[in-house]
Amino acid sequence: MGTHFRYVTILLVSLCGCGPEEQPAELVLHNGKIVTVDASRPEAQAIAVRAGLIAAVGSNDEIKAYIGPSTRVVDLGGRLAIPGFIESHAHFTSLGESKVTLNLTKARTWDEIVAQAGEAARKARPGDWILGRGWHQEKWETRPVPNFEGFPTHDALSKATPANPVLLSHASGHAVFANARAMELAGITRTTPNPPGGEIVHDGKGNPIGVFRETAAGLVHRALSQSLARRTPEQAAADDRREVELAIQECLSKGITTFHDAGASFKTIDLYRSFADTGKLGLRLYVMMNEGNRALAQNSAKYRMINYGDGHLTVRAIKRLVDGALGSRGAWLLEPYSDMTSSTGLNTTGVADITETAKIAIENGLQLCVHAIGDRGNREVLNIYEAAFKAHPDKKDLRWRVEHAQHINAADIPRFGAMGVIAAMQGIHCTSDAPYVLARLGPQRAEEGAYVWQKLMKSGATVCNGTDAPVEDVNPIACYYASVSRKLKDGTVFYPDQRMSRAEALKSYTWNGAYAAFEENVKGSLAPGKLADITVLSKDILTIPENEIPTAEVLYTIVGGSILYQK
Repeated sequence: MGTHFRYVTILLVSLCGCGPEEQPAELVLHNGKIVTVDASRPEAQAIAVRAGLIAAVGSNDEIKAYIGPSTRVVDLGGRLAIPGFIESHAHFTSLGESKVTLNLTKARTWDEIVAQAGEAARKARPGDWILGRGWHQEKWETRPVPNFEGFPTHDALSKATPANPVLLSHASGHAVFANARAMELAGITRTTPNPPGGEIVHDGKGNPIGVFRETAAGLVHRALSQSLARRTPEQAAADDRREVELAIQECLSKGITTFHDAGASFKTIDLYRSFADTGKLGLRLYVMMNEGNRALAQNSAKYRMINYGDGHLTVRAIKRLVDGALGSRGAWLLEPYSDMTSSTGLNTTGVADITETAKIAIENGLQLCVHAIGDRGNREVLNIYEAAFKAHPDKKDLRWRVEHAQHINAADIPRFGAMGVIAAMQGIHCTSDAPYVLARLGPQRAEEGAYVWQKLMKSGATVCNGTDAPVEDVNPIACYYASVSRKLKDGTVFYPDQRMSRAEALKSYTWNGAYAAFEENVKGSLAPGKLADITVLSKDILTIPENEIPTAEVLYTIVGGSILYQK
């Protein structure tokens, strides 16, 4: 309620004609290029902030009147100020966790990963878990020998880490690699059955190679959880808080003012609330609850909150997953993979289960956000949404989302716009995944429905942008560049007709992200009465040569009028 009251107060001040002389701004940015993403005034030179909200946007002369004796004035020196970046799909605590585990994203070969894990094991105590994330077999310079489906076997890793269990997450987060000790602790043998929605990958002799796809990863994670349960409550709480603190720091340094957390447990939401209660959350979180249907039915109403902690924490959505990722061949396809014709991927959560989630969401005023990457996964989710909407014709403006929407059958693309379904996509996934998309899907499916931003927008759908961090670097500038260029490392462009314009890409990272969270009236553009969430960049990413965009840096991150990061 407090946040809403402040919005109303600012608007009333404007309407009643109270002059700026009576109420000087607390912060003024001037002498810059302010791109507002607001059609009523697309561009300005200066902006004034009062009580955490935008008091005025205008020319240097217009805003000069808002400067008082105690006003902090920042001379932008002609630099670009934009609405704060909104990360529309990523994983907050996983981002923090990635800062304290092995970073495998730069590894060029499997041997390099084995060496990293071996070095970590030499520094660890016997029995300590070695954790890492970011490996991707399709991005290595050479294929390991031997390999199965392109994956290595665990032998070299197990030899380098005999006294320590090792668990290494795939870059996509949809598979893990375990060494012999980890599999032993998890009770994995050659006869362990695949769980529903998952797969234990075996070699030609029927032995597990160490790769666990989708829900099968849970078999090893349970062993890790048993180890973590031996921490004292104080140690566990300190570790959890540290992950959140690291995620906050990382996001603010990258110009992110709002973060859509794509799946948090009730326990994690309690942790976020404790940060908000003490004013330490910094940026704003929009959180999707990730729990089973029984828990959601019992507790979702209790956890639903909007603008908690002076607008820093909102929980009004549910996250489910219908399939896996393309890189690990877990995306659910209508037809078999072109490079593995024995598989159409994995349905990780049953359609009946997600249909029940849809019923819980629509009856409790909650947004439903379902991960779907493959064309079969997208179709099944759209079918679930369509049935729910028809069963509740009185429910309007639901803004249900498909998270990723990476590979869509041509017949299903128009359904997004027609049904008002938001496509929460990640521009950086396109350029990161493109080298193996053709192998997985073949040229016809790839051209027809892979990362089809323009086709979705032309259908009337809203496309919001993000990175899926820690799958990719949370850096919005790299993702913005991918969105406007679709340029791969070798210089080729992946289906250039689907590129976003620079204005479209900026809107996908600001106003569209706000709209996808029902927050476009308070953020996503720079206009009087809105939250003073602003990002200042070193270069004008809207006009500089395209190849210079990645060199732009964040100079200031401002949340609610407070400068929380300054380079």
